[in-house]
Amino acid sequence: MKRITVAKGDGIGPEIMDATLSIIKAAGAQIEVDEIEVGEKVYLAGNTAGIAKESWDIIRKNKIFLKAPITTPQGGGYKSLNVTTRKFLGLYANIRPCMSLHPFVKTKHPILDMVIVRENEEDLYAGIEHQQTDEVVQCLKLISRPGCEKIVRYAFEYAKQYGRKKVTCFTKDNIMKQTDGLFHQVFDEIAKEYPTIENEHWIIDIGAAKMADTPEIFDVIVMPNLYGDVLSDVAAQIAGSVGLAGSANIGEECAMFEAIHGSAPRRAGQNMANPSGLLQGAIQMLTHIGQTEVAEKVQNAWLTTIEQGIHTYDIFKEGVSKQKVGTKEFAEAVIKNLGQKPSQLKSVSYAKEAILHLPKYQRKPLMKKELQGVDLFVHWSGTSADELAAIIKQINMDDVQLSMITNRGIKVYPDGFPETFCTDHWRCRFKPIEGKTISKQNIIQLLNAAEEKNIDIIKTENLYAFDGKPAFSLGQGQ
Repeated sequence: MKRITVAKGDGIGPEIMDATLSIIKAAGAQIEVDEIEVGEKVYLAGNTAGIAKESWDIIRKNKIFLKAPITTPQGGGYKSLNVTTRKFLGLYANIRPCMSLHPFVKTKHPILDMVIVRENEEDLYAGIEHQQTDEVVQCLKLISRPGCEKIVRYAFEYAKQYGRKKVTCFTKDNIMKQTDGLFHQVFDEIAKEYPTIENEHWIIDIGAAKMADTPEIFDVIVMPNLYGDVLSDVAAQIAGSVGLAGSANIGEECAMFEAIHGSAPRRAGQNMANPSGLLQGAIQMLTHIGQTEVAEKVQNAWLTTIEQGIHTYDIFKEGVSKQKVGTKEFAEAVIKNLGQKPSQLKSVSYAKEAILHLPKYQRKPLMKKELQGVDLFVHWSGTSADELAAIIKQINMDDVQLSMITNRGIKVYPDGFPETFCTDHWRCRFKPIEGKTISKQNIIQLLNAAEEKNIDIIKTENLYAFDGKPAFSLGQGQ
């Protein structure tokens, strides 16, 4: 018997959670439930995180969290509970299977069966943003080697466990050579450890286009956080409906399972909502806790119900569907079909041992780190890069001098184009004079000299080489 934490959430959440629990318990799920309250009521009671400390204690004790959709109030500084939960509990992998149910659910892609594996903790979702000038704000994109290794290895282990043939990596490393470049590099490294699984890399733009056009060529796709967030919804929608998809959020200690859709408050309390998304999340939960026979029984009963044309309003279609039902009636139909297998849709058969056992991340030996320069970011409202260069050169030192100025990444000094539009946010790169070196003391001296000249330095970035390889971007146009 496994004790799990359950949150019924907001809007349609309580209805679809009751339906989901009734199905999996009828199928023989060996679970005991500790219910907590999260979401709108908790937010409006003054807790900006949407969850009480006592609830965190229950989640951390039970390790397994089945969560219905919640409503996050607009404004007021309320934080996304999903993002908070993923980060606090180290839920680094988001797993979203997407499968066509053709011809019973309308789709343009009858042959579609893929899994999106999305990194869940970092990338732009670190949420580190600043306004730096009147005209420019920034968001830091953080990609770490541990984050890349854990999610890529999970994708390959998932493919191995579930008999998938290929793992595809999507990045934009032709532009973001450091961040997305690291993700791609780690993918290539780990792929070598799985010679029986095909691997490939696509640039995200053409990869996304191919996924929307010919999704049948993909199997497992692994991506950084932002791309995975966007394309997992696209994949679910082109499969038939976002309302049919569930997701697992997996960490080394804890896991959270949910539907990918929202709380749909307009449909609340009307016995209309389709519980399939949350049910799919619960099936993932059952495989994760080792109750694979129950998961298999529920999934096949659900497929049989879909095949019989017993549909909720969101997927009901005249001429295809046979019976329009409500939330409770759909759950009852699935329960009635327990023990049945679909005749047209592909039935499932899960391995007895479906829990993935991944090794802990092992930190690599330290690389040799060498300071090679510094970027000083300047707030200046002029428009001439040559004029700014004349001002900045006043803080040149004997060993260190201005080498380049960029504006929004494009080189505008030296040899800039007058046609280039410039904002009030300038990157001024200082490098050591040939034969000299730069130290952090030099950077402090530059900052002091800039302050004396009333140059508004808003940020600095040190430029490093690791094991002799420069690890910073050039200016566009260099």
